[in-house]
Formats: sequence, structure tokens, C-alpha cells
Amino acid sequence: MRDRVRHLSKGVAIYGAGDAAIQVVNLALLVVYVKGGFLLREDYGALAVLVGLEAFAKVLLRFGLDGAFMRFYYDRPAGGPLERLTSTIFWFLLVVDLAVIAAALAASVWAGPRLFTDPNHVTALRLMLVNVFLIGTTFIPFHLMRMRDEAVTYSAFMFARSAGTTVARIVLVIGVGYGMAGWFLADLLMTLALLPLLWRRVRPYLAARVSAEELRAVLRFGLPRVPHGVALQALDAGNRLLLSAFLPQARVGVYQNGLTLGTGLRFFLAAFETAWAPFYYGTAKHADAKDVFRKMTTYGIAVLVLLAAVTTAVAHDVILVMLEPAYLDAAAVIPLVAVGICFQGVYLLTSIGINLTGRTELYPVATFAAAAVGLGSGLWLMPAWGIVGGAVAFMLAYATQATVAFVLAQRVYPMRYETGRLARLAAAGVAATFVGLRAVPALPPVAGLVVRSAVTAAVFLALLWATGFLRRSERAFLAEVWTRLRRRAAGPAAPA
Repeated sequence: MRDRVRHLSKGVAIYGAGDAAIQVVNLALLVVYVKGGFLLREDYGALAVLVGLEAFAKVLLRFGLDGAFMRFYYDRPAGGPLERLTSTIFWFLLVVDLAVIAAALAASVWAGPRLFTDPNHVTALRLMLVNVFLIGTTFIPFHLMRMRDEAVTYSAFMFARSAGTTVARIVLVIGVGYGMAGWFLADLLMTLALLPLLWRRVRPYLAARVSAEELRAVLRFGLPRVPHGVALQALDAGNRLLLSAFLPQARVGVYQNGLTLGTGLRFFLAAFETAWAPFYYGTAKHADAKDVFRKMTTYGIAVLVLLAAVTTAVAHDVILVMLEPAYLDAAAVIPLVAVGICFQGVYLLTSIGINLTGRTELYPVATFAAAAVGLGSGLWLMPAWGIVGGAVAFMLAYATQATVAFVLAQRVYPMRYETGRLARLAAAGVAATFVGLRAVPALPPVAGLVVRSAVTAAVFLALLWATGFLRRSERAFLAEVWTRLRRRAAGPAAPA
């Protein structure tokens, strides 16, 4: 059990390490973009719309075949069968996506000016469409890295892409002043730089043929995931697009940056999800799989609750530090978004039975229910409550997704979770947030950010310790880890 915990933790750390420095730099750049006047609230409102459209386009243009490739990879030995699978997916997507993007670019002549009043934003739309086409098949080499446990190589590519995009944005947005067009041009330039390297990794698995049998198999698995993916994007991207129909673009920009700060939890969640799928597919073969999944769920939710508590406690301070007083209304958005991301994490942790049993047709049930709740509540809440209504709709959507997916997964892959410990986690999170918000006196923004974070985390961990959340074996394991860290910090012992 410990070995598998270490293996998953190592994977999360490696996948996350590549993005850690970039996330810090991007947060610092957010300060520069806003306080330096390089991007206005109207630009961030346009960004919300463009990112939403990009998210939908990525899902639609992959036809669920990214998930199908990972699923069928384990059934195909090296050589002919694996090459046939890879070639079929690659050539199908290349031809179909080229036709779709060509039509979308032609339609942008009419649709662009109706979506945006600034021509710069219309240019950004076209750059985004070209980039979406070019990255359409790049999931193949990235999936190959993940499934072969090439975590370091995967992280190196992701770091290079993130770092290169960040540098390009600094040059194009801050240096040259291209605004939103520069933002998406940076994405496109980095894609063009990485494509030759990714092509070298996928080229050995490609042949100039398409198998009708393989295509039917992968589409049969993948197409049911498309409605699921579209509905999944409606929880987030659709939320922003709907909000833009009720509010001025500048107001949507306030929401967009509140969403950015509230979804900071996704840094952990993205690293975890990348390591989680290969982990649970491999663990499912062992007799104690459900016991491992049960404990991993508890640990994962513990991290999410802690991060959400800290994010909520420092919402006001972080806006003053990173943005401007004009964005203070987003302080009410950040906690609701953070709770929504917690529910997204619960969904990832508790719905694995659907994948393990191959019942992927159940995914659209959960996501369509969530999308209906999110968009339906948004239609009611957004006109009256504005950006807060958008955040409430966001939270309700992810809560619905987690609940419905949990019920469906229990039907096909029943599991008993540690409900007592999970309840203690929720209670500790609420109490720690309250202490962080109420018990810490008013301080300058930077000091408030540091002190509230530390107090909230300390109270959360202290409550878990005091309520007996940790079992004896877990305390022993943590003591062992702590001892090792102290020894490493102390360095090698001096010779006698």
C-alpha cells in the first residue's frame, strides 16, 4: 500500500513540478498585465469568451478519441496492431479537423465582429482556431509518455510549452503591445515550435493507412464521451459565455480574474489527474484495489479542502495584492469557485468505476445533469446577482456532477468510502476558514495574505490531529517522512 501511495505521490509531484514555477510566474504576470495597463477589464472579458470557445472546440474536434486511444492502448501489443490504432486515429482527425477549421475560419468573417467590438479580439479568435487545429492530434505523443511512465519527459515537454508560451506573451503583450491577439499568437508560436519534436515521438507508430475496423471501435468508445465533454465544458466555459450575454465585457473581465484566482486549486488537480488515470488502471488489477482507491480518495479530498479553505480565507487580500480595487467584487466569486473545484476533484476521485467497467455511456448522464443545473440556475441567477450568480451557478453545476457521477459509479463499481473521516475533513475546513477570516486582524494586503494562509492551514491540520483523523499507521508514516526530511536538511553527518 505504501509503495503505491509513494508511486502516485511521486507522479503527482513530477507532473506538478514542471508547472509550479510557471504558475508562479503567470500569477506575477497577472499583476503586471493588470497594474501596468497592458490588458484591460474588457480584454479579460474577451479572454473569457475566447477561452470558452476554445474549450468547446477542443472537445468537438477530438471526437472522444483521446480517451479511446488511452483505453485501447493497453489492448494493443507493439507493432502492427498499435500502429494501426495510432494511424487510424491520427489520419481521421487530421482530415476531418482540417475541414471543420477551414469552415470556422470562413465563418469568422461574419461571426467575429458580432462577438467582439475590438478588431484585435477578432484576430485573437482566428489565431485560436488555427492553434486548436494544430494541437488536435498532439494528445497521442503525450498519452504515450504518460502510459509508459515517462513522467519526467512528459513534464519537460509541458514545462517547455508553458515556459515558452509565457515568454512569448511577455514579448507580444507587454513588449510589443499586441493585446489579446498577442496572447493567442504566443500559443500558436509555441505549438509550431514543439510540433517537430512531438512528431518524432509519434512517427514510428504511423503508417499510411486507416483501418475501418479500428475506426469503428474507437468511435464506438469515444463518441459517447463527446456529449459528456461538451456538457463538461458547459460547466465552466459555458458559464462564462452565458454571463457575457447578461453583463458588459468589463464586468465579465472581473469575473474572469476572480475565476482565475479561485481555480488555483486546479494546479494540484491537473497534476493529480494526469497521474491518476494510469495509476487506477494499473491498480485495478490488484486484489486490494478498492481499499487503495478508498484511501486515495480520502487523501485527495483532504488536500482539496485545505486548499479551498486557504483560498477562501485570503480572497480579499489576494485581490489587493495581485489586481486592483476595481476587482474587489471578485472577492465574493473566489470562495464559490474554490468550492466548485473541490466538487470537481470529488468527481474525479469517485467516478473511476465508470471507466474501469467501460460504462462510458454513463458520463453524459452526470455531465448533462450538471450542465442543466449550471446553465439553468445561471439563467435565473446571473441577471439578478451578476458575477456572484455566475459563481453560484458554477458551484452548483460541479456539485451536481459529483453527486450524479458518484451514484452511477456506485451502481457499476460499488465502493465503501471513509465517510467518518470525510465528515471530519469538511468540518475542519469550515472551522479553519472561519478562523482565518475572523480571528486574524486587519493587516496590510501582503501581510494579511501570508498570515491568513498560515493560520488557516495550521488550524485545519491541528483539528485533524486533535480529532483523531490520522490512523496510527499514517502517523508513523508521516513521522518517518518528517525524520527523512530533517536528515536531508541537516546534510551528511560529520566524520568522527
